[in-house]
Amino acid sequence: MSSEPIERRVSYIGDRLRGSRCTLCGKEYFRGKDYCGKCGRKSFGKMKDIDFFYEKGKLEVCTLIGEPTNKFTKLGPYVYGIVSFHNGKVRVPSRLTDSILKDGELDLSCFEGREVVPRFRRRHAVTRSDIVPTISLAFTLADDYYPHQEYKIIKPKKEYDTPGIVGYGVYVSKFRIKEGMIERSVPFLDEDAVTAAVEAGKMALIHSGVDHSLIGKVYVGSESNPYAVKPIASKVAQVLKLGKEEKTDGLQSVDAIDTEFACKAATSMFKDAASLVYYPRAHTPYTMTVGADNSQAAPRDQLGGELDLFVGYGGSAFIFGMHDVIAELEGWYSCTSDTPDFWRRDRELYPRHGGRFTGEPAYFKHVLNACRKLMEQLNLQISDVDYFVSHQPNIGFPVRVAQELGFKEDQYMPGLQVAKFGNTYSGSSPIGLAAILDRAKPNERIIIVSYGSGAGSDAYSLLTTSQIKDKRRRQKFTIKHQIENEHLEYVDYTTYRRLKHGL
Repeated sequence: MSSEPIERRVSYIGDRLRGSRCTLCGKEYFRGKDYCGKCGRKSFGKMKDIDFFYEKGKLEVCTLIGEPTNKFTKLGPYVYGIVSFHNGKVRVPSRLTDSILKDGELDLSCFEGREVVPRFRRRHAVTRSDIVPTISLAFTLADDYYPHQEYKIIKPKKEYDTPGIVGYGVYVSKFRIKEGMIERSVPFLDEDAVTAAVEAGKMALIHSGVDHSLIGKVYVGSESNPYAVKPIASKVAQVLKLGKEEKTDGLQSVDAIDTEFACKAATSMFKDAASLVYYPRAHTPYTMTVGADNSQAAPRDQLGGELDLFVGYGGSAFIFGMHDVIAELEGWYSCTSDTPDFWRRDRELYPRHGGRFTGEPAYFKHVLNACRKLMEQLNLQISDVDYFVSHQPNIGFPVRVAQELGFKEDQYMPGLQVAKFGNTYSGSSPIGLAAILDRAKPNERIIIVSYGSGAGSDAYSLLTTSQIKDKRRRQKFTIKHQIENEHLEYVDYTTYRRLKHGL
């Protein structure tokens, strides 16, 4: 039988940092082994699969690569070294990422001996016709922006009659550009929509405590997939080990699919994700919905460059189920029309939009209609709603739509996050929802209304439960943490475009 492609073999091991442990002597290995080099033939059948994906390591020694060659030139100078896990039982080669090294001498002693966290990133630059190489042998400092968080599978305590959100996660980069009233998250050179999707999914698993093998379906919504033909969802499923793993052939027993409807590519699937776990014959205890995007805006000196004033980078992930629900899905309403306010033709690098028609009739018609119809359907008044969040392409649109509907500042301001992260497209309204869930009390009602160009809106009503407070302590990487962290790095426009261009 012929072997699998080299990129599949490399990513299968390196994306997850897979290894082995001998159950006889405890010796550990990076990469899987059928037998222990110390115990010999008696260790056959005694090797246990392990991985270091959620572990914390130590950067033992490092060096500066001042003039990268070949496929690493776009990284510029970077730090390379050896990371150890489990008190030195395993050592792996490492690249320190998320560092823009300044001119002048670098004191490497400030890195050596520090604790680090594995990060899922692009491995190196390739041509546009190649498979994008990925790996988790990239690390960031554990006491920096991205904290180490333990992933602990927790047995569910309570089953609900109504499906809903059981956990969520958000990821935006530590790099920001600030212009006027808006800050925007921008990707590092080795980040894209795929890396944001994996990071958000990882955070959702940590927050929920759900066994990753029980997730039967994953939806990934994006309009900035690095491939025209190839899903993001398959990579997310493999890296996060969603569904039961078939060890004989390396397959995951999970349905993974990409969705696309501009900025509502993720929220559009909330209802599908909830319906699937509610249907008993589906045998799908949990589903995951991810929205992740990277800016596609043209440089501001080109046609369509005005979008570059508002767009951001990031991802969100929500896990739906019937057990230990933190927000029950009370109802939903969707509407659609063929309103071409924003589009990108095949093979075109940058999107175009319909100018003033992006607001009226596109955005406001759909968002207002969806919210009003949902509230009529559920017989709700404005006073029955504790929080309201809508799609956030800029600051003005969501404020105007909230006020026109009759919501007050204390209802819509907690979810208004565009001024801190920019418009993260399919992650936009979900990040606003996450900001509300970070602070909501039990028995509060949240209405979220998304919008996607092309055009359509999804409106949902969610009711929080008593378990929302119980799970909150599991998540360190909150929206507040990602806004107020002391390690944020602000860049100028030239650096932003260089980072955004990526590997």
